[in-house]
Parts: sequence; C-alpha cells; structure tokens
Amino acid sequence: MKKLKPEVRIVLVAVLKNKRDFNILLTKKWYRIPVAHSPKIKFSYLAFYQPAIFGRAGKCIRYYARVLNHQVVKRIELLPAELNHPRANDFYFKFQRAKIKKLPHPIRNIIPRRVSFGFTTLNHLLKSKNILELYNVAPIEQIIGDSLERAGIEFKSQPWVMGQGRRYRLDLAIFCRQGKIAIECDNKKAHSSRQQCKKDKIKSAFLRKHGWTVIRLREQNIINNLAGCLNRVQETVQRLRGNVDKI
Repeated sequence: MKKLKPEVRIVLVAVLKNKRDFNILLTKKWYRIPVAHSPKIKFSYLAFYQPAIFGRAGKCIRYYARVLNHQVVKRIELLPAELNHPRANDFYFKFQRAKIKKLPHPIRNIIPRRVSFGFTTLNHLLKSKNILELYNVAPIEQIIGDSLERAGIEFKSQPWVMGQGRRYRLDLAIFCRQGKIAIECDNKKAHSSRQQCKKDKIKSAFLRKHGWTVIRLREQNIINNLAGCLNRVQETVQRLRGNVDKI
C-alpha cells in the first residue's frame, strides 16, 4: 500500500483532561472519545494537548502517535472502577495507539486560548511552535492589544467575569469613567459554527446585563481594517468619558 506523504496525513489534536488519562495513554496505549462528540473527519494520528493541570508540562502538545485501530465500547468497559459515572453506559471510541513519539519541540499555548478537538496535518504538527501556528490562526488578540498600546489605551488581557453561577473570560477589557468595555476578537475558524455563535450571543447578553459594553471584532476586519477596529474602540472609550487604569 502506498504511504501518504506527511503533509497529507491527518492528525486529530485531542485533550488529555488529567494525569490519569495520560497514564492510561502511556501504559494501556489507548485514548477514548465519546461517540456522540466524535469528530467526523477521518484521521490517522493523534496529538495530545496537556492543559494547565499538568503544571510545567502543561499548556502544550508534547506527544503524538499513529492510530493502529479503533472500536466502539461502553465507558464502563474502559473504566470499570467508575460504575456510578453519569456516562458509564455511553458508547466511546477506543483508539489504540502505536509507539508514542515526542515532538521536536513542544507546541505551546501562548495566548492562551481554549483547546479542544481540532485537525491539522502531520507535517504542520512537526513544524509548528505554538497553537496559533498549528491551526493557522492569526494572533488577533495580540494584534488588537498592540494597537491599543500604541493608542495609549489601558486594558486588561484575559480577565474573568463572574456572576449568577457563570464565569466568562474576556479577550480584552477596558475600564472607563462611565462604564467598561469587553472586546471579543472572533477568529473565523473558532466562531463560525452555529453552536459557537449561540454561545457568543449568550455570553454577550450576560456581559451587557452586568454593565459591559460589548465590542466584537471579526478576524477579517482585524486583518484587513485594523484602523477601523481601533476607531470603533476609541469612539466607545470617548463615549464612556475616557479610559481609566484598573489593571
């Protein structure tokens, strides 16, 4: 059988939620994905994102492996010690891996941004240095942040907003004398799905209810009309009687 070239070998970037799952990957050589949420694109490799829970080894992708085979089994068969888990009888894909390999250098989450299932190619995986490069996503939050700094506008990056049992992280926040501004930088890949658009509307409604003026800037506008995006922010700052430092 003719082998695919590295650039066309599809890789699924998967998340290791905790150290227990990482240990299963290393010792039992399999990774699970709920059938109900399984990606629809065929792939031949898995790359493993380790979140912040892994400490110094977290917020990056360090390992990948070729998929040998897969089967559908119930969660209770995979994790028999968790009989009372709410999804114990749900069906999961069990992906058996080949030899696990270490990347030449970790692919780091430099913004940071939320990482979930995503696709790339083996060639791109081996060359990328950070998550933005891996997904071909322009670092639009940094572009806007740098633009605000040049304009002399004070802002806070990645703050959390909490209330009524909910918690949201903003891309950028600006505090003014008569209000506060939430700037959300929406890249096309992450914010184009119907489900994500619904989530964005819920988040915007929550922020407005709690006194925020919400400005959503689309990736295309940030790349092609940065001056227009900055003018929009500056006009809002002026309307709210000027910027104050609350960082």
